[in-house]
Amino acid sequence: MKIVVCIKQVPDTNEVKINHETGTLIRDGVPSIINPDDKYALEEALLIKDKYEDVHVTVLTMGPPQAEAALKEAIAMGADNAILLTDRAFAGSDTWATATILSAAINKISDYDIIFCGRQAIDGDTAQVGPEMAEFLNLPQITYVNNLEVNLEQREVIAHRSVEDGYYIIKSQMPVLLTAIKGLNSPRYMSTWGIFNGIANTPITKWSLQDLDVDTTQIGLKGSPTNVFKTFVPVRKFHGEVINGANSKEIADNLISKLKIMQIL
Repeated sequence: MKIVVCIKQVPDTNEVKINHETGTLIRDGVPSIINPDDKYALEEALLIKDKYEDVHVTVLTMGPPQAEAALKEAIAMGADNAILLTDRAFAGSDTWATATILSAAINKISDYDIIFCGRQAIDGDTAQVGPEMAEFLNLPQITYVNNLEVNLEQREVIAHRSVEDGYYIIKSQMPVLLTAIKGLNSPRYMSTWGIFNGIANTPITKWSLQDLDVDTTQIGLKGSPTNVFKTFVPVRKFHGEVINGANSKEIADNLISKLKIMQIL
């Protein structure tokens, strides 16, 4: 069984800083991590590998050369091999262009049963790349997966697709593309063996534009049908106010009076 997991290296920050002149994220001084949803996808692939024999997990990412660090972490967690798609021609790609490039790489891999993606990346929050890849590859897809069963004999998966008020149970034949969400599992840590042996003995394959069969008019900044018009950090317009009083009753009375003045009550 062959599994491909698509991951992305993203900035590890809860306080996003924006370059107001360019409208882009300031990444200098901010450590990078594997996108959290992608780690759930990777862990699920590794759980399948733990359960069944002859399961091979390939991790795939697109990014600058430093994205190799994310692939090394995935190998240390248990992935069998890794592929880095890196080329200046890929820079500026939106979700459409990114999905185009990743799909071209998966077509080059050719032999796969399941493609795992995270639901969305924390630096973009679009949740578009996985579904777009499924369309480009003409594959069935199940998104927002929070529970998964794999039946190798029937070559099918049964997934719980999370929705606001519950979940759908969906069955699909392989090959299939799945997007993972928090709650599907608990990602493991890198193993000592993986850090000292896995990384050292697993070379990372690097593919550039010339290695892929891709329409160059559909990739990069010029090939992206969408662009960011403006990026900004929301400005706090209101400030909190402490309601004082001699005791809890007086504090409550003062709060009610304040709310009435504000015409909230």
